[in-house]
Amino acid sequence: MHEGIPDFAMPDDEQVQAAADALRMLADPTRLKLMWALLQGEENVACLADLSGARPTAVSQHLAKLRLAGLVTTRREGTFVYYSAADHHLRPLIQQALAHGAHTLDHRTATDTSA
Repeated sequence: MHEGIPDFAMPDDEQVQAAADALRMLADPTRLKLMWALLQGEENVACLADLSGARPTAVSQHLAKLRLAGLVTTRREGTFVYYSAADHHLRPLIQQALAHGAHTLDHRTATDTSA
């Protein structure tokens, strides 16, 4: 059936696993907020905690997981550690996910008010 689709190629298992791992890391609301903030520029834990509305200890734990997953990098300056997004390829993915969330909320609101 798929032979009739021009340029069809199924991704290999390793590529699919890497993508699933990245999506799993982004499936947490706090981590999604942190990644969005880091895609805007480098920040420290205190600033990220303020932006995300989470406690600094929770932010540190989330950042550690994101760093281990290769989604975040660090830079040390004296006693401060600054975090940044490791890969800007995530920007369109996160933008689309947030746009989809907004669309879903708009649709849900429109459905609720018409009932």
